[in-house]
Amino acid sequence: MPPTSEILTAERILEATEEVLRRHGPAKATVVDVARALGVSHGSVYRHFRTKAALREAVTKRWLDRTSASLAGIAADFGRDPAQRIRDWLAALLEAKRRKAGDDPELFATYMVLVDENGGAVGEHITDLTAQLSRIVRAGVEDGVFAAPDPAATARAVFQATVRFHDPRYAREWELPGVEGDFEALVELLLRGLAA
Repeated sequence: MPPTSEILTAERILEATEEVLRRHGPAKATVVDVARALGVSHGSVYRHFRTKAALREAVTKRWLDRTSASLAGIAADFGRDPAQRIRDWLAALLEAKRRKAGDDPELFATYMVLVDENGGAVGEHITDLTAQLSRIVRAGVEDGVFAAPDPAATARAVFQATVRFHDPRYAREWELPGVEGDFEALVELLLRGLAA
């Protein structure tokens, strides 16, 4: 094992796990591989993550949280028109998912396996995203721009209506000709439906 000069942190372990998953795939990657990449014993990894499943769930959550974090600024920008914020938020979500699928297809395929294993992390991710969208809808209602008696239910409906443009199961469709036009048409339809 190579000597390690840095303090072992959960973040370092997650970074190494991501690299090991990229290299070996989810079926072959082990905690021993992660420990070897870090130059520590596998017991050191287990001190941070009690099980292999806990480590895989944490790396999945970290991956999903990157998307949530990239969208949070749009959701929190209360100085902008709510309709434009929804448009920008949905476009940013599509772009974030496209980048994940296109920039590193091996890791994306790995995460698709991990996401299937970690329904809790996925549920939390969807809850966070719909909460962001709900804040935008609520602001639009308060500004008199949107008519939505239940902003949370409306946000969930918008999220579900746009699933083709952010659910990884549709990743192959994101690069098809005309997808941008389909996306824009759907967003316009949703915004017209929300208008007060």
